[in-house]
Amino acid sequence: MTDQMAILKRAFLPQDLQPLLAGIHFDGCVTVQARQNLEETRWLLELADQHEFIKGVVGWVDLRSEDLGRQLERFAAHPKLVGVRHIVHDEPDENFMLRPDFRRGISQLKEFDLTYDLLLFPQHLKVAVKLLEEFPEQPFVLDHLAKPKIAEQLFSPWQEDLHQLAKLPNVTCKLSAMVTEAKWNQWRPSDFHRYLDIAYAAFGWSRLMIGSDWPVCTLSGEYEPVMKIVIDYVQQFPAETQAAILGDNCARFYRIGAHKRGLRP
Repeated sequence: MTDQMAILKRAFLPQDLQPLLAGIHFDGCVTVQARQNLEETRWLLELADQHEFIKGVVGWVDLRSEDLGRQLERFAAHPKLVGVRHIVHDEPDENFMLRPDFRRGISQLKEFDLTYDLLLFPQHLKVAVKLLEEFPEQPFVLDHLAKPKIAEQLFSPWQEDLHQLAKLPNVTCKLSAMVTEAKWNQWRPSDFHRYLDIAYAAFGWSRLMIGSDWPVCTLSGEYEPVMKIVIDYVQQFPAETQAAILGDNCARFYRIGAHKRGLRP
């Protein structure tokens, strides 16, 4: 972490988040990995066992490992493991997702009814299209709109590449983390409206879900104002659309409360 991120150098735990969720009348959350080790995945699932409002966990497993099958059998038996993620945007190889060992790992997720979160920068979107075309039955979700350059109010080629990705029906998109791509603590809600319009035009209401990127979002804004960006934006739509983007799509995508096929808690 850089010096600018010093406020994140402490523990952020369920007891910190629960009152924030309650303050905006959200029933729960899906927590997503931050470290690439199996111990964190185990710990997140323990927290989910202890706190009912943690509805699901997107953990990490080593998708390139020859031992992946055993890792998936170990963790996917837990009813709250709903998906996995790899921090692709930190990999020096922009074509990392197309490596044979990584693709082999992605191919095993469907057997365990697990989703995959795409953590990317805009330059990775074209690569993501190639990956998703190879796995049309695997559910993917794009995190953070692929982090467009909001501080500079740039749209191309992100906009065009996002639309190409959205043509694939097995991908959903999270409306999250926009404030950390804007000018920290200097943004206005209107800074994000065109980006949200583009995402809505690309994915439609049935493949968008709100996200917070908490606690990272606190680098540029408090939790409630950050969440209000999307909450207020969707007020222009019918009640069904609002409910979908603010929770229903997330519950359906991650199969919250559903038992994974062929697995027991």
